[in-house]
Amino acid sequence: MYVPFESLPQHSRIWIYQSNRKLTDEEVAEIASATQEFIENWSAHGKGLEASFLIKYNRFIIIAVNQEVQSATGCSIDASVAFIQSLEQKYQIDLLDKMNVTFKLGEHIAHKPLIEFKKMAKEKAVSANTIVFNNLVNTIEEWQDFWEVPAGESWHSRFFK
Repeated sequence: MYVPFESLPQHSRIWIYQSNRKLTDEEVAEIASATQEFIENWSAHGKGLEASFLIKYNRFIIIAVNQEVQSATGCSIDASVAFIQSLEQKYQIDLLDKMNVTFKLGEHIAHKPLIEFKKMAKEKAVSANTIVFNNLVNTIEEWQDFWEVPAGESWHSRFFK
């Protein structure tokens, strides 16, 4: 069951999928439509999930579930991953590779393999103050507080020691 993102409780579970490239506005509109349709039919053990999504910066798909109403289960999570994989194929994008870092360079959002980001840190092309997207957050509250943070305050900090 689709609900507005803002109506979900702060402790709702989230999953963040980052694209390896910026999506066009047309792609975002198509993906938003498909994601809403997926969420409207998403269920766990035959019960609809109270869920929503956001697409941020034409690059991130954030899916959230109110676990108080019905928890996402292995099968429902598998269904969401299969949906994300279908988006990858249709739009020729990578949404599941966790070995990449997305970060801000001024107003620009950059996406680099972890190895390259580590090299940039060593060469001081990025610093502990560089804003990174910490996609390991688990709840809406964590997402609001700890998603866009200086690299020195996230798991990326190990590259600046």
